[in-house]
Amino acid sequence: MSSEAVTEPAPEPAAGATVPAARRTVILGVLCAGMFMAMLDNVVVSNALPRIGQDLDAGLSGLQWTVEAYSLAFAALLLPGGSLGDRFGRRQFFLAGLSLFTASSAVCALAPSLEVLIAGRVLQGIGAALLVPQSLAILRVTFTDPAEQTKAFSTWSMVSALGLAVGPALGGPLVETFGWPSAFWINVPIGLATVIVAARVLPSVPGRAAGRESTIAGQVAGAGGLALLVYGLIEAPDRGWTSSFTLACLALAVAALAFFVRSQARTTQPAFDLALVRHRMVGSAMFAGFAVSFGMFGIITFLGLFMQNVLGWSPTGAGIASLPSTAFIILVSPLAVRLTLKHGAALPLSLGLGSCALALAGLSLFGSNAHYWQYFWTLPLMGIGMGLCFTPITVVIMLNAPLDRAGAASATSNAFREVGGVAGIAVMGTLITTRLSDSLSDRLADANVDPATAQQIVDTTTEGGATGFGSPSTPALDALIGEAFVDGLHLAQWAGAGFLAVTAAAVAIIMTRRQPATG
Repeated sequence: MSSEAVTEPAPEPAAGATVPAARRTVILGVLCAGMFMAMLDNVVVSNALPRIGQDLDAGLSGLQWTVEAYSLAFAALLLPGGSLGDRFGRRQFFLAGLSLFTASSAVCALAPSLEVLIAGRVLQGIGAALLVPQSLAILRVTFTDPAEQTKAFSTWSMVSALGLAVGPALGGPLVETFGWPSAFWINVPIGLATVIVAARVLPSVPGRAAGRESTIAGQVAGAGGLALLVYGLIEAPDRGWTSSFTLACLALAVAALAFFVRSQARTTQPAFDLALVRHRMVGSAMFAGFAVSFGMFGIITFLGLFMQNVLGWSPTGAGIASLPSTAFIILVSPLAVRLTLKHGAALPLSLGLGSCALALAGLSLFGSNAHYWQYFWTLPLMGIGMGLCFTPITVVIMLNAPLDRAGAASATSNAFREVGGVAGIAVMGTLITTRLSDSLSDRLADANVDPATAQQIVDTTTEGGATGFGSPSTPALDALIGEAFVDGLHLAQWAGAGFLAVTAAAVAIIMTRRQPATG
């Protein structure tokens, strides 16, 4: 193994040695099932968004909140969720989170309005934030043999990436056959079965001794700061970037997040582990997770709208079109583990981030008249990129984290990834909405539509109403809206590609940099 390879974990308690091999396999399956559902719901609604927009009269910003409400609650509460598990025991918080996630999925499926749907998505995010950090922490104490532990982490990571990739492919046929609520109903039987099995097989992992805990005020400030930041970014295109509302949201967000970081530095048992973030390898891996989620979540969310509302694909067709990405995640993830253990994480991470950047840049070359086989080559690149990134990130972080901080390390890592997704959806959604509004206004003016009518069309396209984005209208108007949407999507794709490319270069440099000699 090279000098940059993952360090071997320190000896740990032999708790896992008391668990029979067959039971360890079932535990891994249960934890992977919970993680799969949590990741799936980040993107499973992407191919349901057009139908949701039509049935609930939602504009582009409302559809954005349908995705963002889940990701935001998930990201904001991951850190408290990890700390609670570390402090009071991981098994009960995994079960509580999975139960809440399952129940709130039914709320989403039964939602009669956009507001109820968004509220249900928030509850789903809270449930995911409770279960995900416990998942890796339980794996850590169940699999104590280093080789088995690495395989378990790799399997968990591959399932996590698969949840993101399978989401659009699974959601499309479900939506077309059973309607958009089916994208949420699917979680209910799986969640109930997983809760029943988990209650029987998960080991009881005790919490750690009390110390100077992260304060409630600090954690509330972190969650609130993130919420204000995202809310400000999403609402800015409608309210104006220089409006007092937007500026107040962004200023309060910066202040709250600064207070949160300061509070974490003053405690011995922080929810947001700054020591891990400062670690050269771990911190780089976490930022790589942020970057790939920023680019992939942000674009996957809007690709369903592009394929259905602009290209005229059915939900099933749009779902099937994403299968090459899924296939390459499955193929590449085992290779990523071998590369990480033999050569270190820098190689797979930089290659993965670069592949994602190239895929997004490639997608920006195709517009409203694109044919599938023209842009097909970008989809395997997306799968290769995600497959090369997610597994090495998990392996590096969990093998370098102290055992009694495993929950916090898992939460911090997943928080980086989820915040990346939240930021990606918010930033790319803002770019798309802003560019769409400007482009559509210009196109309507060129078509000699009177200003009052044009403004109404722009407002309902972005904000919702009887002619919300994707609602039936005249073929000529549909074409104008589609072309304006593509203009915004291309801008977002180039922004994502640029950010991923810069991150790939930074990760390669930082992770391969030689440490100064000591002593």
